[in-house]
Amino acid sequence: MMEYAGFGGLIVLVLNIWAIVSIIGSSASTGAKVGWTLLVLVLPIVGFIIWFFAGPRSRSAAV
Repeated sequence: MMEYAGFGGLIVLVLNIWAIVSIIGSSASTGAKVGWTLLVLVLPIVGFIIWFFAGPRSRSAAV
């Protein structure tokens, strides 16, 4: 059981790092970037889900 919990935590960590890198690379304002990053850091799973559906997109996705 502990192996699955560790694996799940690793998946959440990787997804949150991906979200933060995408937020920083977006064309959003600095304040919006800080807000989204704090949301993802403070609420890792819920923040990631909210960012995935409503957050700023990276510059490469907008082109």
